[in-house]
Amino acid sequence: MPEILRYTAFSDDPDGGNPAGVVLDASGMSADAMLQTAADVGYSETAFLVARDSDRTYDVRYFAPEAEVAFCGHATVASGVALAERVGAGPLTFHTPAGEIAVDTTERDGQLWATLTSVEPQVVPAPADLVDAVLATLGWERDDLDPGYPLSLANAGVWHLVLVTRTRERLARLAYDQPALADLMREADLTTLQLVWPDHYGTFQSRNPFPVGGVFEDPATGAAAAALGAYLAHHGLVAPDAAFSIEQGVDMGRPSLIQVSLSADSPRVRVSGKAVAL
Repeated sequence: MPEILRYTAFSDDPDGGNPAGVVLDASGMSADAMLQTAADVGYSETAFLVARDSDRTYDVRYFAPEAEVAFCGHATVASGVALAERVGAGPLTFHTPAGEIAVDTTERDGQLWATLTSVEPQVVPAPADLVDAVLATLGWERDDLDPGYPLSLANAGVWHLVLVTRTRERLARLAYDQPALADLMREADLTTLQLVWPDHYGTFQSRNPFPVGGVFEDPATGAAAAALGAYLAHHGLVAPDAAFSIEQGVDMGRPSLIQVSLSADSPRVRVSGKAVAL
């Protein structure tokens, strides 16, 4: 049985962030074994790594308790920090089902950070019937949404529906039919919903339902953070070289802080965070 590490990502507090399982040597494990291990661990995702012959380069797969996902940001950050603790800080390369992900690990003030650089993102209009169906499942109305933010699907590794609320109060009241929303999201190939409210301090408050993985809500979603960065850049809602923070997990009692940065020279999005062992 491979060793299963447990880290929480996007926090330096074991009671915050999003827990992830990390298997640093998954060589010889079948997909079924990975899925069963992820179900046993019970976190939003578990990352399974297999080292390549080239230095600091790994094949990585991600499994939620009920499904494989092509890319997971918080498990990438957790894996990056776990590796940096063992082989030293520096650049890493992860080959994932979504594509190649560069991960840069650094030490700042005695704590390890990991920064992932996304695959090239995509942003497309969200079909009106999908938006209406999702809103009905959430118990939201069109008037709950901020009209200044276009209804879009965004992908920086996996697809997310971005919905921006008018008020923090609407975001705080999250209740939905998990099987019904899971069916809608599977049909539309969505990994999470990126539900956000822009506060008055340049920070986005976020919640991410993840029923397709068998999880009601993620306390920190690095893939969705990258997708939000791509969405904001695509629609000209931030400067081309903007940097901003996402606070997630607050309503769950697991506060998380995700740092996002954009570059005028590349459409790829950088997502940064700390991680600590549990």
